[in-house]
Amino acid sequence: MKHFLMCLLYIAALGVLSFVVGRLIPKHWFHADRFPWVCHPAEQKLWKRLHVRKWQAKIPDMSRIFVKIMPEKKLTKENYENLPRMIEETCVAEWTHILLSIAGLGLLKIWSGVGGVCITIIYIVLGNLPFIVVQRYNRPRLQKLFAMQQRKK
Repeated sequence: MKHFLMCLLYIAALGVLSFVVGRLIPKHWFHADRFPWVCHPAEQKLWKRLHVRKWQAKIPDMSRIFVKIMPEKKLTKENYENLPRMIEETCVAEWTHILLSIAGLGLLKIWSGVGGVCITIIYIVLGNLPFIVVQRYNRPRLQKLFAMQQRKK
C-alpha cells in the first residue's frame, strides 16, 4: 500500500509540475507544421478507425477546468481568432503528455515488481496516450479551419 500511495503522490506532483511548465514554456517554440508536430495523412485514417471523434469529449479537458487560462475548445464564429493559439496549445499538450509518459517510467523506481509495472502501464496508456491521440487528431482539423479562415480574408 505504501508503494501505491507513493506512486499516486508522484503522479500528482508530475501533474502539477507539467501544468506549470506547460503554461510557462514559450509557445513560439512549437511549430505545428514541422516535425514532430506535423501529422502524417495515415494518422488521420488511424484516428478514424479508433473513433477518436466519438470518445474525445469524454476525457478530462484542462480548458474546462481552467477556463481563464486555457482557450475554449468549442469553436464559434466569435472565437475563430483563437485558432492559432489553439493550434499551439495542441502542440504544448502533446509535448506535455509525452514528457509525462517518459517521467511515468519513474513509477517503476518507486514500486519495482508487478504492481509498479501495472500502475506504469495504466498511467501511460490511460493517463497520457489518449490525450496525445486527441491532440494529433484535432491539430490538422484546426489547421484546416485556420487555412480556410485565412483564404476568406
